[in-house]
Amino acid sequence: MDLDLTGKYALVGGGSKGLGLASARELAALGATVTLASRTEADLQKALSSLPVTAGQQHDYLVLDYDDPESVRQAVRRRLEQQAYHILVNNTGGPPGGPIRLARVEEFEVAFRRHLVVNHLLAQLLLPGMRADGYGRIVNVISTSVKQPLHGLGVSNTVRAAVANWAKTLAAEVAPFGITVNNVLPGATRTERLESIIESKTAKSGLTEAETISAMEAEIPLGRFARPEEFGAAVAFLASPAASYITGINLPVDGGRTGCL
Repeated sequence: MDLDLTGKYALVGGGSKGLGLASARELAALGATVTLASRTEADLQKALSSLPVTAGQQHDYLVLDYDDPESVRQAVRRRLEQQAYHILVNNTGGPPGGPIRLARVEEFEVAFRRHLVVNHLLAQLLLPGMRADGYGRIVNVISTSVKQPLHGLGVSNTVRAAVANWAKTLAAEVAPFGITVNNVLPGATRTERLESIIESKTAKSGLTEAETISAMEAEIPLGRFARPEEFGAAVAFLASPAASYITGINLPVDGGRTGCL
């Protein structure tokens, strides 16, 4: 199986922590040179030092604010003057929770901009280089809500579905160039975001933290939370030569929790 990404360049959104950083580490371990993207430089510097490095790799980072698409466009254009990217991992933090009936219009606008508009912008910027070099992988980190809406996540359910349909449409358009577009759907994964969810659930329920964790894990057929590297491995596989005939799919990495095909 060909998993070698030596000589390939990857741009990873939300790369300073969580699922983005886990994906970046796995890509780097397969030989890719990684550019981490996030809005906080201190976090990026810390994350950069955690990436595995072998001969020829020179990982770096870009400070990008997804609330300002035009600044993202300008920063990435400047970087593309130096190098093309073969792999794009679209990823950023999810919208706050809450019932959809109470969601403000501004919440949808912010989420749409961060998740769909910037994904689209980055894909447009990177696709010419992918075509020119004959290698392209776009992997979008979304949510299992594109298969089964999640309770209490009205804005996220709405916008994530839009991103999934954008990706499916794009996959068909760029397939003739040998470029693949896929979505990876995380379940409960041991990240800072999950820790905050556990804290919130514990505070609201009156349960102990251990009881909250036990109840959450009981909903997962595999009986445990995912490790970040398990999610990152799925992203890295889809970015590899071995996944060259896989495109336009939604891949849950959720321990079997999603109750539909």
